[in-house]
Amino acid sequence: MEFREVISLLERLIKTPSISRDESAVADIVWDEFLRLGFQPQRKGNNVWAEAWAYDAGKPTILLDAHLDTVKPVAGWVRDPFTPSVEGERLYGLGSNDTGASLVSLIATFVRLAQREQPYNLICLASAEEEVTGIGGVRMVLGELPKIDFAIVGEPTQMHPAVAERGLMVFDCVARGVSGHAARQEGVNAIYKAMEDIEWFRSYTFPRISPMLGPVKMSVTGIEAGTQHNVIPAECRFVVDVRVNECYQNEELLALVREQVHSEVTPRSTHLSSSFIAEDHPAVKRLKDMGREPFASPTMSNQAVMPFTTLKLGPGDSARSHTADEYIQLSEIEQALESYYDLLNGLKIKS
Repeated sequence: MEFREVISLLERLIKTPSISRDESAVADIVWDEFLRLGFQPQRKGNNVWAEAWAYDAGKPTILLDAHLDTVKPVAGWVRDPFTPSVEGERLYGLGSNDTGASLVSLIATFVRLAQREQPYNLICLASAEEEVTGIGGVRMVLGELPKIDFAIVGEPTQMHPAVAERGLMVFDCVARGVSGHAARQEGVNAIYKAMEDIEWFRSYTFPRISPMLGPVKMSVTGIEAGTQHNVIPAECRFVVDVRVNECYQNEELLALVREQVHSEVTPRSTHLSSSFIAEDHPAVKRLKDMGREPFASPTMSNQAVMPFTTLKLGPGDSARSHTADEYIQLSEIEQALESYYDLLNGLKIKS
């Protein structure tokens, strides 16, 4: 793909609203683009993907993934978020930075790599519902794909490799007591019982500490109890936000928490796992040779639901994501096109 074709595709994506769970029209554009480029795309829901060559079971498989959905426009936009505009070096528009630039750069890289045989199978996926971690997103298609050995998840990282990413669990906790009349100090106050567990969440440090992500982080972010001033509350509910490092599986950490606290602990989900790739992985080593610096990412991505080795890498800056007048610099896309290709061309990984 010529550079002007890459930018034209990005402009078409920006012009087509693709708020999470409403990505059908933009998925159509990606489908048509794969066809135009000579590939036979597949689709499930609003997820669209293509394979570069006939599948070879004797080779490992690399997945290139970037999401095609966006958040709703935030307040404060001066420009029309759905009208792409180039002003100097910047291309403005909703989803330009997060993560349209990664998507079009990965599609162009996919096309370029497909022109010669590589030591791996290659799949390019435009995934839906990433911004809401929806069941109609990448989780919907993983069962349709062959075994994946390595994936690049396109997100704005300034083309530095994010080698670690925290997982997430949210706990709904309930401390139970016995109601009574406050004047007689009857009953068992559920607030006081909750306070003991809240103090544990505040002060406890799990022993396994990641060299990249640090310790597991737990924060109590909401609390609710009581019906009126003269009734001892029989129930106190509180919410805990847990950011998990790669040293723990979510289910393992949940079991450890339940062993330590008296409150009932119910996770809203356990599928948003932490991710980590070793710095001696061939992709990370090649990126370091290219002058790219590995780092731990504070933001979540599709990596959280991918049960295989992943690396987050893409043009743009995550500080621009979900902001008014979002933009990508044209030079960042040019750089991504070259860097993605230099990384992947001839890359040898284990299956």
